[in-house]
Amino acid sequence: MADLLVDDPYSLTEATRVPLADGAAVDRTLDAARAAARSWARSPVDERVALCLRAVDAMEAAREAIATDITHMMGKPLRQARNEVGGMAKRARYLAGIAAEALADTVLDETGHEAPRRERRIVREPHGVVFDLPAWNYPLLTAVNVVVPAVLAGNAVVLKHSPRSPLCGEHFARAFTEAGAPPGLVQALHCDHPTSERIAGDHRIDHVTFTGSVYGGHRIYAAAAAHRFVEVGLELGGKDAAYVAADADLAQAVDGIVDGACYNAGQSCCAVERVYVHRSVYDRFVEAALVQMRAYVLGDPMAEGTTLGPMAQPTQPAFIQAQVRQAVAAGARVLCGGGPTSVEGKGRFFEPTLLVDVVQALDVLRVETFGPVLPVVAVDSDEEALRLINHSDLGLTASVWTRDRERAARLARELEVGTVYMNQCDSLDPALPWTGVKDSGKGSTLSALGFLHLTRPKAYSFRL
Repeated sequence: MADLLVDDPYSLTEATRVPLADGAAVDRTLDAARAAARSWARSPVDERVALCLRAVDAMEAAREAIATDITHMMGKPLRQARNEVGGMAKRARYLAGIAAEALADTVLDETGHEAPRRERRIVREPHGVVFDLPAWNYPLLTAVNVVVPAVLAGNAVVLKHSPRSPLCGEHFARAFTEAGAPPGLVQALHCDHPTSERIAGDHRIDHVTFTGSVYGGHRIYAAAAAHRFVEVGLELGGKDAAYVAADADLAQAVDGIVDGACYNAGQSCCAVERVYVHRSVYDRFVEAALVQMRAYVLGDPMAEGTTLGPMAQPTQPAFIQAQVRQAVAAGARVLCGGGPTSVEGKGRFFEPTLLVDVVQALDVLRVETFGPVLPVVAVDSDEEALRLINHSDLGLTASVWTRDRERAARLARELEVGTVYMNQCDSLDPALPWTGVKDSGKGSTLSALGFLHLTRPKAYSFRL
């Protein structure tokens, strides 16, 4: 049986090694999940809620160990990794709090008091076994979006985490076991990409969710649909834009947008990857953003003073550098950063990079960067900003920075994205659905609507 080796993006030494499942291990996992799903579907919602809350408590009790694993596997600064444990718990508790109402039957009015009377209702039934493939960049948050509501809805979960962050899958499975979950209800599985695709198409899987690249989404979607018609939820890439209007609070906009571009080293599907600034405030925005970009501290992600960690994936610094070089060759200027670097000979870092004089046709404004790069473009009107923001194959989020609520609302109606922010960015509210349009994916997680994709409707039509 082969092993999966994960390196530490800072020390470049081995961070962890886990065995990959062979065919027999996959069969045992899927069979156990099916058995658990059958019994768990009959459990009352309050029992499911109690189990999930105990599992969250168990993960919070292991916060330091989990955060340390995240930092060593993908380079997130330890403080941010600790925050992710807290964010995971907050989302899980919110979803547990709304589960009873979100999963309740919809009872329609009776057809009348004269015979024959009818009872009509819509119930939500669990799919059965959910195959969840979360991403490494937010390894707890991308997992909790599915694992907890799936269990709350009455499903079993097979959690195949990213090969960059496999231990996070084990942390979820362990927490549910400690919480008293039935055997097979939440299981971690480590396997290669071809095996993942085979599992997605396996008859023992009833629903598939994937968070990752557009390419990966195509592969999983095709694999799931090759022989059957199961639902697939996809949360894919983003090329998220910000628009700074002429009336924006500039200090607030600079602070939020730079953080939105560089938090987690820019490795976020909803990171700000392009900003359109009204020409009347463009120079001031660039000047202030430059100061903030230069203030990041690169270094050991285990050190409290580090504010920007290394790149998780070995190929990413060269990929980002190619985007920057293409932009410079076309006339763009690099005001800070611009290339891969190391700190005292360690780590695969990319410098926080501010680009100006960028034209729309360049990859840095069209293709997901997934790094701490902020290209800034001057525009002359709201309409020009809207046109340029929508000129994208991706549509996850966009942010509008303005003091005028009506301007934000008018633009929100026309923006081709799943979430529109006003005076904030790069954040999720568990009460709101997380969804994308275009190549950013299909389906939604979080909020009451997130339960709809983890259940199927059944109609009851009773003649009384």
